[in-house]
Amino acid sequence: MLEVINDFLSGKVLIVIIVGLGGYFTIRSRFVQFRHFAHMFTVFGQSLRSSSDQLSSFQALMLSLAGRVGAGNIAGVGIAVTLGGPGAVFWMWVTALVGMASSFFECSLAQLYKRKDAEGQLRGGPSYYIEHGLGKRWLGMIMAVLLLVTFGLSFNGLQSHAVTSSLNDAFGLSTTWTGLGLAVLLGLVFFGGIKRIAKVADLLVPVKTLAYIAVSAYVIVLQFDHVPEMLLTIVRSAFGMDPVFGGLVGSAIVMGVKRGVFANEAGLGSAPNVAAVAQVEHPIAQGVVQAFSVFLDTFVICTCTALLILLSGFYTPGFEGDGIALTQNSLAAVVGEWGRMFISVALALFVFTSILYNYYLGENSLRYLAGENRKLLLGFRALVLVLIYWGAVEDLGTVFAFADITMTLLAFVNLIALAMLFKVGLRVLRDYDAQRKAGVKIPVFDADQFPDLDLDRSAWPSLKNSASPEPQPLGAQLHTPR
Repeated sequence: MLEVINDFLSGKVLIVIIVGLGGYFTIRSRFVQFRHFAHMFTVFGQSLRSSSDQLSSFQALMLSLAGRVGAGNIAGVGIAVTLGGPGAVFWMWVTALVGMASSFFECSLAQLYKRKDAEGQLRGGPSYYIEHGLGKRWLGMIMAVLLLVTFGLSFNGLQSHAVTSSLNDAFGLSTTWTGLGLAVLLGLVFFGGIKRIAKVADLLVPVKTLAYIAVSAYVIVLQFDHVPEMLLTIVRSAFGMDPVFGGLVGSAIVMGVKRGVFANEAGLGSAPNVAAVAQVEHPIAQGVVQAFSVFLDTFVICTCTALLILLSGFYTPGFEGDGIALTQNSLAAVVGEWGRMFISVALALFVFTSILYNYYLGENSLRYLAGENRKLLLGFRALVLVLIYWGAVEDLGTVFAFADITMTLLAFVNLIALAMLFKVGLRVLRDYDAQRKAGVKIPVFDADQFPDLDLDRSAWPSLKNSASPEPQPLGAQLHTPR
C-alpha cells in the first residue's frame, strides 16, 4: 500500500507541483535565477562577514549545504541513473533550474517573517511564514509536524543506514560499532545547539565538498575527450532519442525529478528553516545565497557524480545494485581500489553533516509546536540518537517509502503557501532590485515600508532610529505594492 501511494504522489503529484509551480515562479519573477546569477557570487562573497550574536549568512549557507549535499548526491544520483538511465540527469537539471526560483522565494520569505525567541535567537521557516503571512497557524502546525517526521526522524535513520553499510562494504567495519560511534559523535554536537552545529558545518562542508569535486574532476579530466558525447547522450536519452535508452523516458523523468528534489530539497520547505536564522541586511540577500546553494548542489556536485558513473565504463544498461555500489565501483574502475574507500569516507562526511541539518530542522519544528519545553527537547534528542543507531543496524526500506510520502506532502503544503505569498515576495524583490538599480551596493530592508505585513520588529528594527552605518533604503517611493 505504501508503494502504491508513494508511486502516485512522487511519480505524478510531485512532478506537477515542483516543475509546474517552480516554472510559474520563474516566469512571474522574470527569471530571477538568471537575472541574479552573476550577483549570486557577489552576495556569496558578502556573506563571508560574520555576526557576533547571530549566525552569519555564510554560516547559514554552510548549514543548508550540509543538508543539501548528502547521500542524495552519491546514492541518489546512482539510483536515478540505474533506474532512469543517463536521461534522468537532464531532468535533475530541469528540477534544479526551476527549483532555484522556488528556493529563492521560500528562503526570502523565511527571512522576511523570522522571529526572535526568548533567548534572542532568530527562528523561522515555512511554519512561520504560513502563520504570519497567511494567518493560518493550523497549517503551520501541519507543516511543522511533517518536517519533524520527515527530516527530524525518518531521514536520519536512512542516512545512518547508508553510511554504515558503505563503511562495512569498503572496510569491513561492524555496523553495530560504527552506528554507535556515529550516534555518540552526533550527540556531542546536538547538545551544543545551533551555534555548535553551525561551527561543525563551517569546518566539514567546505572540506567534503571540495574534496569530492576534486576527485570527480580528476576522473572527468582523464576521460575529457568523451565528455561532450556523454553530455549529448544525457540530453538525447532524456527525450528518448538514444536507441539504447529509448524505453526509459518515463523512468528518466520520474527518477530525475524525484532524486533531484531529494538531492537539492528546493521547494520542500527545509532550507528556509536555516535561511531564517542568518543576520542579513535584506531578506532577498539570503534568497540569492540559497538559490546559489541549489546550483552548487545539482549542477556541480550531482553532475560530477553522474559523469563519474557514466564515464567510468563500469555502468551498463540494466545494472542491478544500489546507488552507492554503482558510484563506488565506477570510481574504483578508473582510479583503483582506493576509489571505493574514498566514496565511503566522502559519504560518511556527507551523511554526518546532513544528519546535523536534519536534526536542526526537527528541533526548530518542535520549538514551533511546543515552545521552549526543555524536557521535550531532551527527549527528542534522545529519540533521534536511538533512530540513528537503529538505522545503522537495520534496513529501513519501509521507513524510506513512508518518508518519500511525507516529503511529497511537505512540498505540496510549502509550494501552495509560496504561491499564496508570491505577491509579497515580489514586493520585497522589487525593493531590492530598485536599490541595486540606484547604485546601493548592499540593499537594506526597512520594515516601516511594509506596515501591512505581520513582521517581528525586533528582528527587523526600524531604520529611523538606527545608528547603523549601512546604506539606507531609497524610501517609500521605490515600493509599488499591489
